[in-house]
Amino acid sequence: MQETAKVLVAGASGYLGGYVTKELLRRGINTKILVRNRNKINIHNEKLEIIEAEVTKPETISDLLADVDVVISTVGITRQKDGLRYMNVDYQANANLLSEAQRANVKRFIYVSVLNGEQLRKLKICEAKERFRGELRSSGLDYTIIRSNEFFSDMADFLKMAKGGKVYLFGDGSLKLNPIHGEDLAKVVVDSISQSPKEINIGGPDLLTQNEIAELALKAYAKPIRIIHLPNWIRKGSLWLVRTFTDSKTYGPIEFFLTTMAMDMNTPQYGEIRLETFFYENAT
Repeated sequence: MQETAKVLVAGASGYLGGYVTKELLRRGINTKILVRNRNKINIHNEKLEIIEAEVTKPETISDLLADVDVVISTVGITRQKDGLRYMNVDYQANANLLSEAQRANVKRFIYVSVLNGEQLRKLKICEAKERFRGELRSSGLDYTIIRSNEFFSDMADFLKMAKGGKVYLFGDGSLKLNPIHGEDLAKVVVDSISQSPKEINIGGPDLLTQNEIAELALKAYAKPIRIIHLPNWIRKGSLWLVRTFTDSKTYGPIEFFLTTMAMDMNTPQYGEIRLETFFYENAT
């Protein structure tokens, strides 16, 4: 199907959606993208069609999938804005897209979610994503759910700390993760157009401890290795404070970060872009 399919990308103006769009076009695939503001897209290609729409508003996507074979959704928010919450975007916007895909008899729906979402369902972001996953699985459409480890862009928090000369970690820093660059992940997403796995867990090529990531970030700024290990009760106390005294649109990203920092996030390794390279490029 891959060579002749017309693919729609929702969330194309985001970090991953941009890479997925470029990968589709690189392979010569006819691509339609949904964006809130077409002026933010600086890609010119004869195989690209840009449509302005808001997937949170189902009336704006009505009939837009009539000629589409495959839908790829990278729709989701990490930093909430415009008063929207996770249920508005990670769940409802994707549910709107799925409903329209069913009506248009789309052949395949590919959804990018988060690693360990089932275990993390108590978190606001994962609650919304897992609710949509349930609807997709029972939709009757052919589908693939890609559970990605954290993006390289999420690792910017390490760089911010390293720039100041110290990196703070909870516990002893021995827990592992293998974050992935959007360019590498985009290849997995596009490959799944013609593959059959219902769910794919994926991460980047380097499986690193939190200590090793901290060291890479400090070295990128040519700083001495200064890693401060905080006791776990501080992490738990911080979680309680943000959940008690702020609402979900404020504490959602903090809740996710503080929770995943206390668990192994290692998954099958893939890709070529190294975290060390990413750190050096962004530090300079």
